Amino acid sequence: MHTSQAANHPRKPRRFHGSVVLSAERTGRDAGRIAAEVIAHLSELVGARVRVTLEIEAEIPDGAPDHVMRVVTEHSRALKFTQAGVEEE
Repeated sequence: MHTSQAANHPRKPRRFHGSVVLSAERTGRDAGRIAAEVIAHLSELVGARVRVTLEIEAEIPDGAPDHVMRVVTEHSRALKFTQAGVEEE
């Protein structure tokens, strides 16, 4: 009797993806936990390519002062953000 390869070698997961909303007040702490408890385990797998993307979204009901937006924009550029923008509406 011939057994199939699938029976001998069950398929293993080949991808992981996850998304989580972090508190602006605890971003450093929460990101550190995610790095230690999730990213580190995935990065240790032989041949694994792990990409982490940080997305920031801020709604400012009363509008932001020009100097704050200038600083944020300059820092975004210096930190090599692939996308950053400011909207008036």
